[in-house]
Order: sequence, then C-alpha cells, then structure tokens
Amino acid sequence: MIISHIRFQVKYLGQSDARGLWGIKHTRKPVDLMVAAAKALPPDQILPIVKLTISVDGVHLETVDQGTRRSEFDRMSVFFNIESISYGVQDLVYTRVFSMIIVKDNADVKGLNPFECHAFVCESRNAARKLTYSLAAAFQDYSRRVKELQASQDSWDIVRRHIAGDKQILM
Repeated sequence: MIISHIRFQVKYLGQSDARGLWGIKHTRKPVDLMVAAAKALPPDQILPIVKLTISVDGVHLETVDQGTRRSEFDRMSVFFNIESISYGVQDLVYTRVFSMIIVKDNADVKGLNPFECHAFVCESRNAARKLTYSLAAAFQDYSRRVKELQASQDSWDIVRRHIAGDKQILM
C-alpha cells in the first residue's frame, strides 16, 4: 500500500524518555506520565493542537494556530524521518492516545538515552487506530523501498563483478 500524505489533528501530550526501541512495554510508563501531567494542568491551560501528517518519508508535526494562546508550542514544526521512528501504537489503556518511539541520532555520541516517546490524544479511539494503521502502512512502504534498493544494488554488484572479471580475462 503506497500512501501519500494522511493528516490528523491531535492534541500533543508531549515527549518523555523511553527505555527501549519498540513494544508497548516501552511506551506504557511514558504515556502514563504524560497523561498524568496533562490531567494536572490548570483549567485555563490546554494541550497544544497539532497537525500530524504521515507520509512515506516520515511524520511531520506542526502546531495549529489557536489565536489567543501563547506558549512554547506556538510555532512548533518538526519532522521525524521514517528511519528514526522505531514504533507506533494505539495505547491499550488510553485508547484515544497514539504514541511513537523516536530514535535520536545524536544520543550515541553524548551517551544519552536514544529513545524518546511522543504521545498524542486523538478525537476518538477510531482516529487513534487509523493513525496507527497509517504509520504501519508507511513502515511497509519504507521496507519495500529498502528491499528494492538492496535488490538493485545487488544487481549492479553482479554486473560490476562480471565486467571486472571480463576485464581481467581480456588483460
């Protein structure tokens, strides 16, 4: 299945360190912490609304202008390359919540935890499911493209070896 751009409007719960690459066991604690923090917000403070766009290249987040609000999320725009996303899931406890684990590329050098869990509240559990399926489709498309690229590189390697072999024979 090839997807182009699928857009969702969601509330951004935030991000928290995750302990591993994939699996709901690594999103459970971060999601619980983010939901608890959101529930503890003062009544006049709301979660930022973001446009989450899934494409074959990755996930783009951009805040939706809410007019009157001023916060650190007023102009958030970030792109997560499909290669940096290791996992995405609809939460089993909070069924309107979608979370994903991002592998930070600079963490290895600095000795930091490389796994980051980002979580979002969807308008319904069905929307969270669709978001999860859309990311799964992007993963499948990425996997297909990687396999095709490897196959074409393998073909070129065979041709190069054959040509190199012919040159050696001709010499």
